[in-house]
Amino acid sequence: MFGILGAVLVFHFLIITQQIPYDKVWAGRLHSVEEMKRFEAFSILLNLFMLIIFIIKYKQLQRNIQHKVINILIWVFAAFFALNTIGNLFSKSMAELILGTLFTFTSVILCFFVVRKDK
Repeated sequence: MFGILGAVLVFHFLIITQQIPYDKVWAGRLHSVEEMKRFEAFSILLNLFMLIIFIIKYKQLQRNIQHKVINILIWVFAAFFALNTIGNLFSKSMAELILGTLFTFTSVILCFFVVRKDK
């Protein structure tokens, strides 16, 4: 998950700095730079939050402790990634359709394994 979230953050920074055209992402539904900046800022913050939660989970596993709140959040992430996978299937961009679907579906599976991990 660390690798995927890191790659996703780099991807979103490339979009917000307009190294990747915003009309090629978000299923081709963004209509202005301002709209792109709002979507990307939210996405970057959300991905940073997820990264922090996974870091906390990693530290819990090292200490052999469990907190239900962290596990619940990871289940919420899994549901979010599952919905995002479905959304990516309707993308107008072939790259987003293939890569986005692959990343989000892989994230669903990894979230499942992370939350079920005991040690």
